[in-house]
Amino acid sequence: MRKRIVFLPGDGVGEEVSRGAMKVLRHVAEEYELEIESREFAIGGACLDKHGIPVQEETIAACKNADAVFLGAVGGPEWDKNPAELRPEIALLRLRKELALFTNLRPVKVFSPLAGASSLKPEYVQGVDLLVVRELTGGIYFGQPKFTESIDNGERAVDTMAYSTPEIERIARVAFEAAMKRRKKVTSVDKANILVTSRLWRKTVTRIAEDYPHVELEHLLVDNCAMQLVKNPRQFDVILTGNMFGDVLSDEASMLTGSLGMLPSASLGTGVGLYEPVHGSAPDIAGKNIANPLAAIASVALMFHYSFNMENAAQTIEKAIEKVLKVGFRTADLTMNGHESVSTSEMTDEVIRKIDAQKNDSAAQNLSAGNGKVYWLLETMSLETS
Repeated sequence: MRKRIVFLPGDGVGEEVSRGAMKVLRHVAEEYELEIESREFAIGGACLDKHGIPVQEETIAACKNADAVFLGAVGGPEWDKNPAELRPEIALLRLRKELALFTNLRPVKVFSPLAGASSLKPEYVQGVDLLVVRELTGGIYFGQPKFTESIDNGERAVDTMAYSTPEIERIARVAFEAAMKRRKKVTSVDKANILVTSRLWRKTVTRIAEDYPHVELEHLLVDNCAMQLVKNPRQFDVILTGNMFGDVLSDEASMLTGSLGMLPSASLGTGVGLYEPVHGSAPDIAGKNIANPLAAIASVALMFHYSFNMENAAQTIEKAIEKVLKVGFRTADLTMNGHESVSTSEMTDEVIRKIDAQKNDSAAQNLSAGNGKVYWLLETMSLETS
């Protein structure tokens, strides 16, 4: 079996963590007899520097013809003064639109060894396991009109928030289907007391919920949800929300895990999936080999799960991440209680060692059982929504 991957390292630490993630991808693919054919393209700031635009048409075409796309991160202060159409982030928005990636899944699980790394007390975050389902191609990020104009005493800027019934229906169904395979609870987040788009959102989600009688639905205003995430995060199972609210809330939720460097994501639609760590390009630590690669590596696990339908391979990676943390390996963002930090490349290599250890353990179990089957005794990280 062969899979075509488009590899977009991006900017800053994106290149460091994504190369580690691709190393893990190739290693696991070899174990599972999967042939990987990869193509690499510059994107974001790197593409601006090289080609004068955030993303080339050749890159878009290659992504459309791939089986999956992996993205590191884009952006950095050196491009902050660029006009809007020449900012690195335009590349990401363009990819989402061109690939029709209307769903963003961000699993948030607190690993037991990292409960003390969170900004909150361990007793508040222990056992947190939630999934943010974020609408990705509508809302204020894509709404029109969007412009800046001159006025007598300065400038006036306009962004437009817009949602249609079909857009809300399809993302709501993703959330309810996910909840059916989890703990059967959906928290829909909006600002229905103020925004007409949110009132349509709430009305539509409530109607879709009628098709899922076994799933509990609750509605929260976005400010209340933000408070509840730090007050009692264990109450959440699936959080369903729009583009901007999902962007903010998922970054807040990352602090429950101890670091943005722990959050993977999958952007899905009707075709090619895009996988990326949630964190940004972190230019302040770029090139130092200290960034946390675990979110990028966990994003590869999501790729195996969603794009390749190879659940055993996905679980192999997820279990290796958990084992690395259990034995005490930490990158600089996770150091606590006297732990020494390891580098980006060292953490990547440790994950690979734990992957190999699982293979060896399984072979030993197989030998002692006297049969020709290999049993992968693994625990899932948080996502069972295929």
